[in-house]
Amino acid sequence: MKQKIYIETSVISYLCGRLSRNLVVAANQRLTHDWWKTCLQKYDAYVSELVLDEICVGDPAAADKRKKAIKGMIVLPINADVEHIAGEILKRAALPQKVMVDILHISIASLFKMDYLLTWNCAHIANPRWQAKIRLIVGKLGCIMPEICTPQQLYEGEGL
Repeated sequence: MKQKIYIETSVISYLCGRLSRNLVVAANQRLTHDWWKTCLQKYDAYVSELVLDEICVGDPAAADKRKKAIKGMIVLPINADVEHIAGEILKRAALPQKVMVDILHISIASLFKMDYLLTWNCAHIANPRWQAKIRLIVGKLGCIMPEICTPQQLYEGEGL
């Protein structure tokens, strides 16, 4: 049985976006392409209604490219349980309201029992200073938070 991976919007943006002039971002975009091509098929891939909403914003041609990239992936709903978990994380961790969308991604991945949450959002989602606190809160709410990682972390572990 394949492990389940929730793919957050930033990964899809890195996959489908124009190559950045920022060398670090460009390297991460390249790595995302490589991971997508060589590793994605090893997982059962999921996105959410939230991801769909986010990738549809902006230039229609770019949005179409992003939508094509996730074609065939299972789309998880945003329901009352997801919203409850997110609200509790925000409140108990004393996080600002402006990060609610990022916390929703963690809540969706936790509620639907993903093994991994794949993201390039290291400020709010793959933030090691927040993860232990959020993991504890999610556990008290009866869920298990997935491993939150970047494509680089999963890609580098593939050869072992």
